[in-house]
Amino acid sequence: MVSLSTWFRYAAQKFEYCVSLSLKKYNDVGQISSTQLTDVLHKNLFQGKLTYVCRTKGEEAMAPIASPTGGAVLVRKLANLSPTQVFVGDVVLLKDPEKSDDLIIRRLAALEGYEMVSNDEKDEPFVLEKDQCWVLADNLALKPKEARDSRLFGPVPMTDILGRVIYSLRTAVDHGLVENSGMAMKQDGPVLAVELDVEEMAKNIKP
Repeated sequence: MVSLSTWFRYAAQKFEYCVSLSLKKYNDVGQISSTQLTDVLHKNLFQGKLTYVCRTKGEEAMAPIASPTGGAVLVRKLANLSPTQVFVGDVVLLKDPEKSDDLIIRRLAALEGYEMVSNDEKDEPFVLEKDQCWVLADNLALKPKEARDSRLFGPVPMTDILGRVIYSLRTAVDHGLVENSGMAMKQDGPVLAVELDVEEMAKNIKP
């Protein structure tokens, strides 16, 4: 049973998402009509959800969050990929930099403005440019080529991020919260309380 205070916090999150979408649309085209604003509110505040389920392919890079045999994750939508919405330490779903039709899950290790220093003295330090991020695999046992993260393909555009992974279902009996940054987990708490449906997620994995 979801408490009334949680519902209020959830509603506030949905309203903030709608405002961010509206501002993004305004910034893209320079204007937004009352009809468009009403449409955004109707689709996202009253009807839409703040999450969606994504089926995952088997890979070892994000074990144990994602199963090597595949599974499903619950992804939090992010209308605004700013430092107030996405944080270092968050696990994100993003477009594969090497295979544009595929998606991968990695953890944010650095955002724009961070100075990146390699363990290899031959590599020159550099600073991540505006709207760039650095992502890493969780499985430290893998070499960079196996992990397929920023150590291999370099910085990633923030626009390639499709959302924050907040819950992982590896099998019908093996599932749980994804450990993100403290700020993200605080923001996502009400969303999980209202929208998490493990049975529905289980329909997205192979028997």
